[in-house]
Amino acid sequence: MTDAPPPLASDSHGILRLSHVEVRVPDLELATAYYTEVVGLIETARDHEHVYLKCWDEHQHHSLILTYAPTYGLEVLGWKVHLASDLDHYQARLEAAGVSTKRLAAGELGPGSGETVRFVAPSGHTVDLVHGMTQVGNLLPLHNPPPEPHGLLGIHPPRLDHIFLMCEDVDETTAFYREVLDFRLTEQVMGDDGHQLCTFLERTHTAHDIAFITGPQGAFHHVAFWVDDWNELRGAADTCSYHGVPIDAGPTRHGATRGWGLYFFDPAGNRNEVYTGGYWADPDREPVTWTEAEMGRAIFYYEGVVNQRFLTVHS
Repeated sequence: MTDAPPPLASDSHGILRLSHVEVRVPDLELATAYYTEVVGLIETARDHEHVYLKCWDEHQHHSLILTYAPTYGLEVLGWKVHLASDLDHYQARLEAAGVSTKRLAAGELGPGSGETVRFVAPSGHTVDLVHGMTQVGNLLPLHNPPPEPHGLLGIHPPRLDHIFLMCEDVDETTAFYREVLDFRLTEQVMGDDGHQLCTFLERTHTAHDIAFITGPQGAFHHVAFWVDDWNELRGAADTCSYHGVPIDAGPTRHGATRGWGLYFFDPAGNRNEVYTGGYWADPDREPVTWTEAEMGRAIFYYEGVVNQRFLTVHS
């Protein structure tokens, strides 16, 4: 990773935030009902094998794609870049780092999709860098808007927040995201052997946009949606319980990121989180390090342990 073009000089360029996540589901109608009625997302398009959804306060065409498949798990994660030239920049850096890329035109990946650079990261996950996704608005007028639209269903998070993945070599994957994609490390859990067990990285100045934990290569742990405060997190737990949605963990607090989270499953078995809290991460902020002995508190600060069920992963 030594001959790549230099990092971009400003956060006004480059990767802006998590754009979208595509997950596999064996029952497209059941999954759509869950994500619209329980999670409270907005359907924006569909075809025979895909349903496209967004959170109510997002302006782009979609942030979640449901793809029909016999298995469940993660298909693709996408990052939004600011300028079309950012695609050229990162494609050159990826190729210089020995990573093969594929360039896809706007619309080639389905309704609303922008121009895309696709590659497989060292973690084994398929990643898209996207520019120019169709903008559809956030359900509010641009003049004198109310705080949120009326008639929203379920949890109705305003936006996608982060994704949590697993891989065999957290050190290698973290270095790739930092050196090639310009992510910043906010927190890490260091093993007694000196290797990273878990890392948290950001592009949005939040506590994390993506995290990696040691586990099976290319595995999917969860996708998280933002809610505005602790009361909305508790309300999400009420909504899950009312609809009979299995709760995996929480509501609880994280040591790493200082956020609060609630974990539950969609009908296919994909783990979701609703998340709030955290902190502002300045670019010159030094990373926080947790020791292996304190990994339980880093993940679940109140409980102090990570149960085996929570470490169950989906490829």
